[in-house]
Formats: sequence, structure tokens, C-alpha cells
Amino acid sequence: MRLTRAAGLGLLISLALTACVPTATQRSPAEIAALHQADTLRQQGNFDQAAQAYLTLAGNSPAHADAYRLSAAEAYRQEGDLDKTAAVLANIRRDRLSGDEPVRLDLLRAEIALHHNDPRTALSLTTQPSLRVPQDLQLRLLEMRARALDAIGDHWTAARTRAQMDDSLSGLDRAQNQREVLAQLGKLSVAELQQRARAMTPSDRMLPWINESLSQRGITVATPQPSLDQPVGTMMPGADANVREGYQMPARIALLLPDSPEFASASTSVREGFFAAYADASRSHAPRAEVRVYGSDGTAAGAVKAYQQAVSDGAELVVGPLTRAAVTAVATQAILPVPVLALNHADDNTPPSANVTEFGLLPETEGAQAADHLIERGLHSAYVIVSAQDFAQRAAAAFKAELVARGGQVVTQASLAVGAINFTQTIAGMNIPAAQPDAAIFISMRPEQARLLLPQLRVAHITLPVFGTSHIYGGTDDAGDDRDLEGVEFCDAPWLFDAQPGLPPHAGIAALLPAASGSAARLFAFGMDAWNLVPYLGWLRDHPGSYLPGATGQLAADPFGHVRRVLVWAKFTDGVARPLTGSLQLDAPSVAPPEQAPGSGLPAPASSAGQP
Repeated sequence: MRLTRAAGLGLLISLALTACVPTATQRSPAEIAALHQADTLRQQGNFDQAAQAYLTLAGNSPAHADAYRLSAAEAYRQEGDLDKTAAVLANIRRDRLSGDEPVRLDLLRAEIALHHNDPRTALSLTTQPSLRVPQDLQLRLLEMRARALDAIGDHWTAARTRAQMDDSLSGLDRAQNQREVLAQLGKLSVAELQQRARAMTPSDRMLPWINESLSQRGITVATPQPSLDQPVGTMMPGADANVREGYQMPARIALLLPDSPEFASASTSVREGFFAAYADASRSHAPRAEVRVYGSDGTAAGAVKAYQQAVSDGAELVVGPLTRAAVTAVATQAILPVPVLALNHADDNTPPSANVTEFGLLPETEGAQAADHLIERGLHSAYVIVSAQDFAQRAAAAFKAELVARGGQVVTQASLAVGAINFTQTIAGMNIPAAQPDAAIFISMRPEQARLLLPQLRVAHITLPVFGTSHIYGGTDDAGDDRDLEGVEFCDAPWLFDAQPGLPPHAGIAALLPAASGSAARLFAFGMDAWNLVPYLGWLRDHPGSYLPGATGQLAADPFGHVRRVLVWAKFTDGVARPLTGSLQLDAPSVAPPEQAPGSGLPAPASSAGQP
């Protein structure tokens, strides 16, 4: 990675500071004018001409010759001509430099050494114990050091060095540096990364990087809940501000969803949830985007075509697509000119690009949070019974990884075939105790299967507490059938229980829109959150600990472009699912920004005309 913007700015700052430092030899008016002209050429991007001007100054001003040669060498570097840079450096005496000039010289020499395949020289120049590096040059020094470490094969230290840079970067520079960190970790074996992770404390800054690298290789890792320190939209940037801090709405949005029969139901729920939140946002009179819906025919190629059409039509943000294959196809395009809020995660081994934020209803999230919930209840041993379906297997893998990472254990695990009715032998084979103070049962399955399993556990006189994922709840109260699920606790979207203030009531919308009722309500809530995330995407990614109180959970973004969810916990009591108090910060403020001044107006209304 070349930190061109950061490094260029640092060089100009250093140049300005150097020009302001008084020296024993006064500059003549002619010399000052010539220096100003050289600086102007450099600031305008005329690096070759600037270098020539600095060299002329060096020839005419012996007292400052080495400083001028250093500026000429830096100008040639900015031009991309390292050979000319090296030629100028050969005539500079380090002992005649002052201020930050010796460090700037060493950085140039380190870059020349890397250019000539001499990483050990570059490493020695960037790891001098007595070297005092000004703040504006530290990023460049760390980058040179990381490149040298990579070149000698010390990929772990190279990754740590780049991770040290992360907090000081932003935008494309930060995204590129993050890819470089993961690229270095990708050169290490899975076994080595897992060994290093086991030796780390939870607060080690490298642990999330290791977990992300392992996840990209398809390895299930522990995923603790994100920290929720500060809800968005509560800190005002100034007395005259008319929207909350962090609120930034694009002018045009494309909503990209599959319109094939296979995905029609899911698309309908997401689309109607998106526009329900769009309509509800009018209460705040905050700026709203013009929205246009694009159909993708349910294929990866169709999603790419729809994305490209949306870009051609002037979209400033694309929300979607919805399927993993489509997200992978869109996110891995060679050119991605418009940012994407993907409504799923790309396939394994496909990290999101700098222009992609991934948001999905992942079963892994629920499995990991179930493990955290058990540990918080003092339950460290788990018996896992899940459906043989993919969602349940993924939830179980995440549950085990998180439970083990927090000092717990999975004693035994069993999978139930879809369509099976009698689970007596499976239960007997697991040797589940009737009661045990620190043990529980974790399940992940559809309601129909759970209503068969739970009575059979009771017949076997097993009274351990049972915890599950949202899949156990059909989304609608059914006290008759769900009495079989009595006492089961599960994590789910807070909107289903009206457990998040500031959002339209679930029951009222479900009475009007079939797409908001039953199990489809989660996708409806997902669509609501997709709209509500739009103005805060940049803020969430740049402010760790900030979160959006959403319909599917408290929403936070990690450094790798994933929106993370913290769900609410509910429990079946007398056959009815009700939220447990204290699982979410239920008094969080509304996500809508405050009202604008009267007469501010709104953008054009939304359109859902379908395929353009």
C-alpha cells in the first residue's frame, strides 16, 4: 500500500515547518522567492519542475544545500522516479540536516532500499531505537517497516505493524491498509493463527484481525457481541445543526432485489419494510433520498447488470442485492464506483471491498449470542440438539466456538433429520442429565420440530433450561401449539415484540401488510433497518462503539465492513413469547434526527416501479 494522500500531506507539512525554522544563515529575498516558487510548483503537482528548482537552489545556496537536495529527492519520489531520488540522496550529508530532515532522509533511503530488493537495510532504517519520528511521518515509517517485514517473510509482525496504523487512517487508505493486514495474515497457516489467538487476551487488538482472517477461510470463530457505547443521533455538532451528528443522506438510492418467483416472498417483505421505514422517516422532516427499485431476476449476473444500470442512472448508494451469490458477484467487480449496502454476506473467502458494507440475518450471530447468554447465566456446559438444516448447523458451530472461547464446553451434540418424529434414541444416546446446576440445552430448529422435541425431553425427565435461536418462533402468538415450548428462551428481532422505541408498532403494520406478519416479519424488519442504516453507514464504520437502535437488533459496524446485530431475548410463558427485560437498552432514543427548520422541503418521493 502507498499512503499517497497521507504521505503527500505529511511531506508538505514537513516542508512548511522546515521553511519556518530559523537558521544561522539568513536567506536573501531572492532565495526566499525562489523557494516559494519551488514550493508552489510542488503543491501544484509539478514535481519534476519543483525538483529542478530545489536543485538550483542547492547549487546557489551552500548553507542550505542539503535541505534543498532533500526536498528535490522528495519531489522526485512524488513523481514516481526513484532512480532520480537515489541519485540526489547520494549527495546529501545527514549531519548537515536538522529538525525532521534526518527522519525524512531515512524514510527515502528505506524506500530506495525496498526498490532495490534490500528489505533488511530498509528494516534497519525504520527500526532505529533512537529515532524520533514526528507525528506526521509516523504512518509512512510504519508502512516502510511493514513492507520490509513482509519482504523478509515476517508476515505476523508486518500484520501487527499495519494494524497499528489502522486507527490513524480513514477512507480508501484505511480500507487498503486493512486488506494488507488480512493479506499478511493470509500467508500464515490456520494452525498458527489459532495458536496465537488462544494465547491472546480478549482485549488484544490483533484478535479481531485473526478471527476475520480465519472466517474468510471458512473457519468458525468466536464472535463476541460488539460494544454498544453510544447510540447514533444523540450528539449535536453545533447549536444551529438541523440533523443529528452522523446523519448523511445520499440524494439517490437504488434498491436492488431479486424479482424471480423463487425469491418473490422474501423480496416483498424486504421491499415493504424498506418503504415503511422510508414513510415513517417523514415525521422528522430530515432529508430523504429518491429511491428506485431494480429487479435482478434472481441471478448473480442479473444483480451485476442491475447494479451497473443503477450506477448509470445516477444512484449514489445501492442497497442490495439479497442472495449470497448475488452479493459476491456485485462486491467482486473490478470497478465498484458506487458504494453498496449488501443485504447479505458474500460467500466465504470473499472479504468485502472498501465500497461494500454487509448486513445480514446470520444464524451465526444468534448461535454466538446464545453462548454469551448461557455464560452470563452461569451455565458453562451445553448439550446441543439442532436440525440437520444448514441454518441450524451454522448456528451450532458459532455457539460452540463462542462457548469454548468463554470457558464453556459442549458435552454432546446431535442433529435431527427433517421429518423425523421420534427422538427417543437420540435423547438417550446423548446422556443428558435430568438436572445439573451449570448445564443447559441449546437448540436451533423450526417450531414444528421443537414442539416434538421438548415434550420428549420432559418424558425423559430432563429439566435442564433450554435456549434457542429465533427459528423456534413463528412470529405470531400461538398459545395452543406453543405451550409445548414453555420456558424456552430465544434471541430474536426486538421489533417483533415492540421492544425498540421509536419504530412503528409491529401489530399495527402486520394487521395492514401480510408481508409484516408471521415469520416474514423478520425480513420486513430487516428492510426497515436497511433504510434506517443508510444515513449512518459512514458514521458507524468510523466510530467504533456507536450503534443504531434497529428493528432487528442494536446495529453496530466492525472495522471489516460487517454490520453486527445484538438481539433481544424472549421466553415462552403460557405459550406466548414475551421479551425478557434488560436484554436491550430499551430506553434508547429514536433513530430519527430532529426536525429541520420550517420550509426545508423533501426530495422527490420514492418510486417502486420495478425493473427500469
